[in-house]
This record gives sequence, C-alpha cells and structure tokens, in this order.
Amino acid sequence: MFRDIRCVLFDLDGTLVDSALDLGLAADEMRVRRGLESLPSERYRSSAGSGARGMLGVAFGVTPEHPDFAALKQEFFANYERRLTQLTQPFAEVDQLLAKLQQRGLAWGVVTNKSRRFTAPLTASMALFASARTIVSGDTTPHAKPHPAPLQEAMRQVGVEPRHCLYVGDDERDMLAGRAARMATVAACYGYLGPDADPARWPADAAIDSPLQLLNLLDPA
Repeated sequence: MFRDIRCVLFDLDGTLVDSALDLGLAADEMRVRRGLESLPSERYRSSAGSGARGMLGVAFGVTPEHPDFAALKQEFFANYERRLTQLTQPFAEVDQLLAKLQQRGLAWGVVTNKSRRFTAPLTASMALFASARTIVSGDTTPHAKPHPAPLQEAMRQVGVEPRHCLYVGDDERDMLAGRAARMATVAACYGYLGPDADPARWPADAAIDSPLQLLNLLDPA
C-alpha cells in the first residue's frame, strides 16, 4: 500500500481513455485511400500507445527511418485531428475512480506524450477532465517521457513533492519516467500492452488490472 499520497497522475491513452478506435481508423483510412484492404481494428489496438509510429507500423509496415514516414505521419495527424473525439471514451471505472480520489481529497492530473494539438480538444470534450489539477502534454516541456521533466512540471503545477505523488501508466516508459522523477509507479495492465510488453519486468511498484483496483493500493479514506 502507498502511504501519504496526495496526488495521482495518469497517462492518457490506454490509461484513462480508450482512443484505439479513433487512432486505428485514422491510419486505416490511409490504407483504403491507397486501394489497400482495410484491417480489423484489433490489429491496431495493441500498438495504439505508440501513436503515429505504432499506427503507421501496422498500416504500412514502416518505421520512422523510412523515407516516406514523415509525410505519412503528417497525413495521419490530419486524419486523427478530424476524428479524435468520435469514438474515444473513458475506460470503464475511470469516472468512478476519479470521483473516489476526489472524495478522499486527492488531487489528480494527466501527463501524456500526446501533443497539445490533440490533448487539448480531447480533454475539453469530456466532462471528467474538468476536475484535473494539471494536464501536461508531450510538448509542454522540452522533453517527453521517459524523461522525468513532464512529471516534474505536473508536480510543480499541483504543488506536490515526489514522495506524495503516484504515476499510473500502461507503458514501460511511464514507469521509467516515474522512477526518474522519484515517485511511486503503478502499471495499468488493462491498457495498450504491445505484443512484446511484459509489465512484470517493468520498474513498477505495483500493477492493476482495472482502474478501481488502484483504490486498494492507497490509504483508506
């Protein structure tokens, strides 16, 4: 159990919201436009946490080193921007979890590698984010996770020290960032675990299989 936690920070995609369908369809539209066969949504899901790199890897088998990657990424971003709130929704139990945290007097916030271009309209479209004390995007600071800078900025905005803070995310880079920021970490194993992901090997202090399980790791109200 984590003691004396005053703020819980969360990753966004794969931890608080399920955006896999919008991300996958943004990439799949590119395939169809080129006369390629549409792929099932589940083909994209496990790579949703990797953003454009993951979606374009599934759709076209390209990596960031491919000469066409930069142009494909910009096309993907334009597609995604048009549809980023169409099918995205909070994971089951997230609303209840955030309400319970607030009932316990805990602050909460978001630290994501998603750029503000997408984070701002997405979070503005959902009422649950109105109570967030901070929302730090991938371009809020000069560095993205696994660098600790985004988490340090979130703590600065909330006014909390690392020993009173907990970070929850569904990727190893989230655990690495939390460790570098000297805060406790929890792996969200219900998120977008890639095909080679092994949360048991991540530097996490605990793991949960559903959002509400987090409450069992905190001091009772």
